[in-house]
Amino acid sequence: MHAVVLSYSNRERNEMEMNEKEIAERLEAATILLERSLSWLEERQNALNGDVERISATVEQSRREAELAEKLAATERELAEIKASSAQAVLNPLRKTVPAATSDMLAKHGIGEGPVDVRTLDAALAGLSLEQRIAVKSQLLRAGAIA
Repeated sequence: MHAVVLSYSNRERNEMEMNEKEIAERLEAATILLERSLSWLEERQNALNGDVERISATVEQSRREAELAEKLAATERELAEIKASSAQAVLNPLRKTVPAATSDMLAKHGIGEGPVDVRTLDAALAGLSLEQRIAVKSQLLRAGAIA
């Protein structure tokens, strides 16, 4: 009977060793699958992080574009104001007065304050040389007195 007990123990031991090997193999297979899953999850997370970074960059770029558009609009408004004021300055020069000699000469011909008709001015300047007529007309033009 002693031999039967020993053989039964050996058989149990063999079965246990087989079970342990089976369990070890299953654990090893499960470990390999878990490592693959972990690797796949890490790759997916890296891909998602890249997507998030691209989305963030796009949002930042959109904000920057909006800021630049606002600055451009403000600059265009300023430029339009400057152009308008410079056009007005050309139409209304700084000097609004006519030299006294020119004023006296025009007064002798019946031309007073206010806009002067070009035909009336030509008649009044008929006695002057070409250079003098040009000088008087340019002074009146700068003063805004020619209609």
